[in-house]
Amino acid sequence: MKLQTIIPLSPEKNQIDYTSKVLLLGSCFTENIGGKLDYFKFQNLQNPFGIVFHPLAIQNLVQRAVTNEKFTEADVFERDGQWFSFETHSSVTATSKKDLVVVLNAKLKEFSAYLSEASHIIFTFGTAWVYRHIASDAVVANCHKVPQQNFEKELLSVAKISASIEKTVLLISEINPSAISLITVSPVRHIKDGFIENGRSKAHLIAGIHQFIHPQSKIHHQKSYYFPSYELMMDELRDYRFYAEDMLHPNATAIQYIWEKFKLVWIASETEPLQKEIDTIQRGLQHRAFDPKSASYKKFRTDLDNKIRSLEKKLPTIIF
Repeated sequence: MKLQTIIPLSPEKNQIDYTSKVLLLGSCFTENIGGKLDYFKFQNLQNPFGIVFHPLAIQNLVQRAVTNEKFTEADVFERDGQWFSFETHSSVTATSKKDLVVVLNAKLKEFSAYLSEASHIIFTFGTAWVYRHIASDAVVANCHKVPQQNFEKELLSVAKISASIEKTVLLISEINPSAISLITVSPVRHIKDGFIENGRSKAHLIAGIHQFIHPQSKIHHQKSYYFPSYELMMDELRDYRFYAEDMLHPNATAIQYIWEKFKLVWIASETEPLQKEIDTIQRGLQHRAFDPKSASYKKFRTDLDNKIRSLEKKLPTIIF
């Protein structure tokens, strides 16, 4: 008896291993996959400008990095004593205009350097709804709790989404032609937009991505791939027991399930022994001793330290 519909998946070529450098950009689901990559000590950089939700926000940041268009004081604003940029998440902030510009350009430098050498770039798009700042006529990445009357809400068309992804990938190829793009839609539901509006948003994202990624498309980029995070959540895990308490975000079980599927497709199988070693060490580091002064715990720590040193010698990129 079949109790589940399964999405057919198979391993791709040019998979991620411990020599790979993975860049993750996009919605909060980026942190779920990025968290797994962190745990197993794969080289990665996640959202240097904080979480961004839609394709135009990512395109804008990539364009800055590729063209070396530095942030200036004209790109920031003050709200309630803090300074922000409409191009980044609210976690990127400072108490002065000058300090924020310095922070932004330091992050831009880091982002540009990693972008030029990344082997795999994972884009996670969360929504097709965007907010246009009326005074500047610019689509923002984050409204930063600025009053709603300063913005107009828009739903990106399928064509605009496809064009934005194409522009982003082509920009990256100028400085890193060998980078592989992995594109996915976040399974997180944005019901603040409304239930029907969330469905429209996800539909536009999926259609826009596939308009770009389809092999017969005129704008198809041969090093771009789609990974079905959204479909795995909707079709294989179609039950509220796989959601967190807010009933919107995948819970730990769902994240682990999607990670296992991602591993099947994109993580090289030869890394599995190292992943097991790292998992053993990580569990050991999380262990809390009943008596830290006991001989048995001291021996446990010595053995663990020896495992760490051995692994770090084997793979210098791994740091605990």
